Amino acid sequence: MNDLTASVSERWRVLRVAAGPVDPGELDALWRDLDTVDAADLLGSWRGFAFPTGHPVERMLARSRWHGKRFDALHDAKPLICRTEDGSLYSDTTSGRGEASLWNIEFRGEVTATMVYDGMPVFDHFKRVDDATLMGVMNGKADGVLASGRLFYFGLERE
Repeated sequence: MNDLTASVSERWRVLRVAAGPVDPGELDALWRDLDTVDAADLLGSWRGFAFPTGHPVERMLARSRWHGKRFDALHDAKPLICRTEDGSLYSDTTSGRGEASLWNIEFRGEVTATMVYDGMPVFDHFKRVDDATLMGVMNGKADGVLASGRLFYFGLERE
């Protein structure tokens, strides 16, 4: 999308339905224009999706049948809610090496809600698209998180 004057919600809508590949530069630009969010505002269940950029985390999430994330309390976050063969949901603590917690952490010069994984050096930073939608970006040192210097972008929609 080349129209930088388009509203944030319109840019989100276009990127949300894109079949791919999505340019990470467009996702970076959208991220800059979104509002930060407080960690306490994330409590609840969220359905997730990956932006199709070709990042390796996309394939890992597809294999695990990733459904989304659940934040029961600030210190009780479940980053990998996945589906079993029969369709039931569970927290995949093996792939995620445990679970996580929510904090307000600085990322790119702004303090915003961030999920800190318990068992690996990975952070999921969040910004608000609207009251029921978040944009996330995965950051950290774990293998596969930074793919040739590219971050993994995803979205969450409140259930």
